[in-house]
Amino acid sequence: MKKIKGVFFDLGGTLRICEEAPEHQKKARARMAELVGRTDVQDFIDMVEERYAPYRDWALTENKEAGDFELWDKWLLPELDKERLAAVCHELTYQYRQVKGLRHVVPGGLQVIRGLYERGFRLGIISNLIGENEIPDWLREDGLAQYFDAVVLSSVCHIRKPDPKIYHMGCEELGLEPEECVSVADNLGRDITGAKAAGIGANILFISPEKLAKKTITDANRPDYIVHQFQEILDLPILQ
Repeated sequence: MKKIKGVFFDLGGTLRICEEAPEHQKKARARMAELVGRTDVQDFIDMVEERYAPYRDWALTENKEAGDFELWDKWLLPELDKERLAAVCHELTYQYRQVKGLRHVVPGGLQVIRGLYERGFRLGIISNLIGENEIPDWLREDGLAQYFDAVVLSSVCHIRKPDPKIYHMGCEELGLEPEECVSVADNLGRDITGAKAAGIGANILFISPEKLAKKTITDANRPDYIVHQFQEILDLPILQ
């Protein structure tokens, strides 16, 4: 096995977690309706949710992701004037994600990022999500962009995990071979299998004991390491 030089983080449920925040979510719903000139906020949100379901099925089946304009123009709001849609599609996607809750870095996340960076590891993000601008904006606004040499988002490259190609894109951005990299993620079926297929050197599963007890681990999705607290990543021998 080659020496590990790079670490990729998944976002949702791994490096970032989403929590209920009723007022924040209420404002996001209202802003979505405002952006498209709707006054029936809840009816509008219900319509978007209904239309999102087949989009989600397509994305999961095809391992693809739409960019912001395509997401709304083809799937969620095809009746809106294209010129107006082009002007608001990025914020619409951002606010739609805020409707789900408020996201923040997992406890111990900043400690791990800075610790690995200081040890000389090259860091990257590989994430399945809708929205082209949210993550670059978050990294810049929170002063985290300096730590990451690769940010590969399914909404930008239009490929979703577990397709190995999204990992290969990340490795190319880091300038490393897949076997020189580690993946940190929370999903056995999507993240671990995809990283293994891509030839990633080792897989770290971040999961609570309660969730792990409900999972079935097979040869296809078996992680190399399991951590229950994020900061435990810094103690793993492969990352010393």
